[in-house]
Amino acid sequence: MLRRRVIPSLLLSGGGLVKTRRFKDEVYVGDPINAVKIFNEKEVDELFLFDIHASREGRRPDFALVESIVSEAFMPVGYGGGVRTLADVRTLLRLGVEKVALNTAALDDLSFVRELSNAFGAQCVVGVVDVKRDWRGRPKVWSHAGRTLRATDVKEWMKALVDAGAGELLVQSVDHDGCLDGMDLELLESIGGHSRVPVVAAGGARGVVDLRSAFERGVSAVAVGARFVFVGPHRAVLISYLSELERSSLENRTGTPAKQP
Repeated sequence: MLRRRVIPSLLLSGGGLVKTRRFKDEVYVGDPINAVKIFNEKEVDELFLFDIHASREGRRPDFALVESIVSEAFMPVGYGGGVRTLADVRTLLRLGVEKVALNTAALDDLSFVRELSNAFGAQCVVGVVDVKRDWRGRPKVWSHAGRTLRATDVKEWMKALVDAGAGELLVQSVDHDGCLDGMDLELLESIGGHSRVPVVAAGGARGVVDLRSAFERGVSAVAVGARFVFVGPHRAVLISYLSELERSSLENRTGTPAKQP
C-alpha cells in the first residue's frame, strides 16, 4: 500500500465516465465499471467518484449506479455529488461507500457537515474545496463546477469545514483540472501542512515529479484524473495507474527506486 496516497478520481455524467478540462469540455472516456475493474487489477488503494452534474441539476445521487460501481471495487470508494440529506449519506454508506464528499451542500449549510460528522464520524466526511483564481491571480472558493463564487479566502473556508467536523479535505484547482500542465504548487505551498486533517490535492498532475512536488508541500494525498485516463499528446483514452517503478520512486524521496525489504 502506498504511504503517499495517489487516488484515481472518476467523473460520472449520464451514467458514463467522462473527463473535463477546467471543469468544462466533457470527453467521454468509457464505462465506469470497466475502469474500476482495471483499477482492481492495478491494486489501487482508494478511489473517488464524482457525479459532476447532480448538485447543479438539483438531483440526488444515482444510487443504482453507485451501487453497481462500488460492488465491483476492491478498494475503499469515496463519493460526491447531489448529497443533501442524512438519508442520502446513510444510503451511500449502506451501498458500500466509505467517504462522502461535500461541496455545494456544505457551502449552502455548514451545519450539515456537523450533522454528518456527529452521525457517522468525521472519518467519512470529506470537505471539497474547488479553487479558481480571479483575474488578479487570487485563489477563491467556487461551487457548481467552478461557475459560482462562494468564498474569498481559501484557508478560512478550509478551517471552517474542519471546525464543522470534516475529517479530510479535497482541494481541487479548477484552473489546472484536466490540463496535464502541472499542479498549482503556489496554492499547495500555502495550504499543505497547515490543516489538522489530511489534505488531498487535485488538478494538473502529469507524473511522479508533480506528485512528489505536491507531497513536498505537505499534502497527504493527490487525486488524479486525466493522467490515469489519457495517454499521449492526442489524449487517447487508456485507463492506467502508476507503474511499480513509479510507485517505488514516489515512496523513495531520493527519486531512485526504493530497495525492497
